Amino acid sequence: MSNHESTSRDAIDDDRYYEVAVVGGGPAGLTSALYATRLGHETAVFDRGGGRAAMMQETHNVIGVPESVSGNDFLSTAVDQLQSYGTDYRREFVTGIERVDDAFALETTNGPAAAERVVLATGFSDGRPEPPLPRTGRGLHYCLHCDAYMFVDEPVYVMGHGESAAYVAMIMLNFTDDVDLLLRDDEPTWSDETAAMLEGHPVDIVREDVTGVRNGDDGWLEALEFADGAVREYRGGFAMYGSAYNNDLAAGLGAELNDDGTVAVDDHGRTSVDGLYAVGDLTPGHNQVPVAMGQGAKAGIAIHKSLREFPKSVEELEADGAVSPKDVPAIAPGLRRQASEHSAAEGD
Repeated sequence: MSNHESTSRDAIDDDRYYEVAVVGGGPAGLTSALYATRLGHETAVFDRGGGRAAMMQETHNVIGVPESVSGNDFLSTAVDQLQSYGTDYRREFVTGIERVDDAFALETTNGPAAAERVVLATGFSDGRPEPPLPRTGRGLHYCLHCDAYMFVDEPVYVMGHGESAAYVAMIMLNFTDDVDLLLRDDEPTWSDETAAMLEGHPVDIVREDVTGVRNGDDGWLEALEFADGAVREYRGGFAMYGSAYNNDLAAGLGAELNDDGTVAVDDHGRTSVDGLYAVGDLTPGHNQVPVAMGQGAKAGIAIHKSLREFPKSVEELEADGAVSPKDVPAIAPGLRRQASEHSAAEGD
C-alpha cells in the first residue's frame, strides 16, 4: 500500500479501517486501546502473542491484582474487557507500516489495514544467557523491582558481566546478605569504578560456567551446578544481558530513537511522527506493568483529544455553521450500540 487510495475506506474493508490501531498486546497497548475505545473511537489491537507480561508466572506490584494471577490470566481478562467495550482484538503480526498522507497503512499477516492513529507497544526482548537455565519465573527473573521482594534473606545469583549486572548484585544486598555474581566464563566489562565498588561490597564473584540446574518438586530452583564441580544453593536470581528493543516499525516510519534503542516520546506518548505514539517498554523509563498502564492511559486520552469531533472552535462554527442535533453524538454507530448493550448488561 503506497498511495492515498490504499488507505481510504473505499479501498479497505470496513472491518479493517480504524481510527486507532494499537500494535502490541501487553499492558501498555491494551490500556491505550481501552481508553481509545471507551472514549468513542473505533480501535483495533494487533497482537502477535507472547511478550514479557505473558511470561509472568505471578503478577507483582499491580494494586488490586493478587499474586496468584499469572501474566496470561491478567492479559486474557484485559482482552475480554476490551472486547466487551467494542475493541477489535486481532491475533495478527504487523509486518510493516507506512505513513500515507494523513493516515497509516498497515501490513499484517492477515492482510492490509489502515488507521488514523497508531500506537506502538511492541516492547523489548531480554537478552538471555545460554542454557542450562532455571525456569523463567521459578528461579530466573528479569525485573528487579518486581521480584526482589521474593528473595529477602534468600541466597540469590545475578548472571552477567556488565555494569547492570554488577549494580543489580549490589542492589540485592538491600534484601539479602547472600549474593553471587555469576560471570559464566565471561570477562567483566564493567568500569574500574564499578570494580572498586564491588570490592567494597560483600558480593561473591563466581567465574565458572553453569553446567546444571537442580529444581525442587514444585519447579522452583534449588541449586546451580558449576564447571569446577561446585554446587551452590539459590532461591533464584536475575539475568542481566541487556535488551533488544522491538523498534523496527518505529524506525521504518522515521520516528526519533534514543541512543539505547528506545523510541523518543513526550509525556503523552507522542513520537516525532505526527499521529504515531509509543508506550510501555519500547519507551524510556521503568519497565513496570503499572507504569506501562499509566503510559497507555495518557496516550489514549491524548489520542482522543486529537480525534474528537466536539467542541467545534469558533473558527469552525463560523465557517461551517452551528452543530446540528442530527450530527450528535459523534461516537461511531457500532461503538454506540456496544456501549448501550454494555450498560444494560451492567444493570442486570
